[in-house]
Amino acid sequence: MNHNINKTKHLLSQAIDLQSIIDYQKYAIVSSEVINKKTGTVTVFAFDRGQGLSEHTAPFDALVYIIDGHGVITISGTEHSLKAGEMIIMPANEPHALKAVQKFKMLLVMIKS
Repeated sequence: MNHNINKTKHLLSQAIDLQSIIDYQKYAIVSSEVINKKTGTVTVFAFDRGQGLSEHTAPFDALVYIIDGHGVITISGTEHSLKAGEMIIMPANEPHALKAVQKFKMLLVMIKS
């Protein structure tokens, strides 16, 4: 049985408020995978204020859409300040990092092809 299908089955074929998928947790980064396929993933993250992900790379392009709050995404040394309703595409193999200026939620869409 595919655990990922069962995990997200309650999300299929219905309108979902992205903010309701995940809650903030004090001093933490929380994530919830919405879709996990060979061709890509969709994950919702919630970052408490001051939390972040250190610089890393990924072998695939990734789209980040800010659902709530304000975060800074650094790509190849350039900082991009994003707030709710904005998005950015992080190119494959480019170093990037994320930091919560205030708590924020984001949708990460990773395309693997």
